[in-house]
Amino acid sequence: MKLHLLTSIRTNNFTDDEMMAKIKTMWEEASSKLENNKECVYGVYYDYENNYKGDYSISVAIEREGNNGLAFIEIPDNKKYEVFKVDMNDEQGILKAWSTIWKQEETGVLKRDYSYDFEKYYPNGEIEIYIAVK
Repeated sequence: MKLHLLTSIRTNNFTDDEMMAKIKTMWEEASSKLENNKECVYGVYYDYENNYKGDYSISVAIEREGNNGLAFIEIPDNKKYEVFKVDMNDEQGILKAWSTIWKQEETGVLKRDYSYDFEKYYPNGEIEIYIAVK
């Protein structure tokens, strides 16, 4: 899957005091480029330092034909993913889904690959989180 990058940051869930502000600003910047967008939007996690406790890169991206002058990232088609649906009735749904992912990893239920993970935002408001697994 080829995704065109709208904006990117590097952060850490545990040591970057500005993480939430950076992510919020990144999404606001991307949203300004997505007016009248009817496509899926992706939050792509990659370039992991080691695991979810280390530094990583996150980008907002879209699938779009042509180059449009945007940088892109190529997610290999041969990856296996565990998919987590986000509860859209809970304003903390995304955070709770990630907490579930981290708990499953800590208990050995989820064997993460740490290559490319992504949140997929559908035009109808649904969100799924795809975690690359071994």
